[in-house]
Amino acid sequence: AWMICCVPETLLCLTPGPAVLLVVSLGMARGAGAGTRASLGILAANTLYFALSATGIGALLLASWKVFFAVKWIGAAYLVWIGLGMLWHRGAPAAGPVPVPWSAGFRHGFLTQAANPKSLLFFGAILPQFLDPAASLAPQIAVLGASSIAIELVVLCAYAQLAAHGGRTLRSPRARRIVERAGGAMLIAAAAQLAGLRRGNEAPAALLP
Repeated sequence: AWMICCVPETLLCLTPGPAVLLVVSLGMARGAGAGTRASLGILAANTLYFALSATGIGALLLASWKVFFAVKWIGAAYLVWIGLGMLWHRGAPAAGPVPVPWSAGFRHGFLTQAANPKSLLFFGAILPQFLDPAASLAPQIAVLGASSIAIELVVLCAYAQLAAHGGRTLRSPRARRIVERAGGAMLIAAAAQLAGLRRGNEAPAALLP
C-alpha cells in the first residue's frame, strides 16, 4: 500500500497544477527563495489535510459539494489576485529578481494548496483507501504523510531551483518585466484550470486505485 500510494503522489507532484505553477512562477520571477518558501507553505497545507483525514473531518468536508466548490472559487480568486499583482508590477531591477518577504511566499503556497479542491479530494477521499482498517491508523497516516511531504519537498524545490535558474539568465529590465508578466499569466492560467473543475472530473485518473 505504501508504494501504491507513493507512485501516484509522485505523479501528482510532477503534474503542472496550481501548486507547481505557483512555485515555478515565483521561482522564475522572484528567485529560488520565493519558490522554496511557497513550497514550504504548500507542504504545511498538505500536513493540515493529513490531520483532517486522520480525524475524519476531511471526509465530512468532502461530503458537502457546496464546501467543495466554495474552496475551488476561493483558490481561483486568490491565484488571480497574485497573478494580477505580478502583471501590474512595474518591473524588476536588472541585477536580480524582486525580493519577496518570507511570510508572503509561505502564505501564497499555503493558501493556494489549502484552497485546491483536488487536495481535499486526495487527502479526504482517496488517501483513506490506502489504509488498512485492521491496523492502527495513526502510524499508517504518519508514514504516508512523511513520505508524501518528502516526495513533494524534493519535487517542488527542484521546480523552484530550475525556474530560478531560467529567470537568472535574463538580466535586462525588459527581460525581467517579461519574466514577471509570464509568471503572472501562469498563475491566472492555473486559476482558470482550478475554476474549470466540474463534479465529474475532480478525481485525476492517476490517483484512482
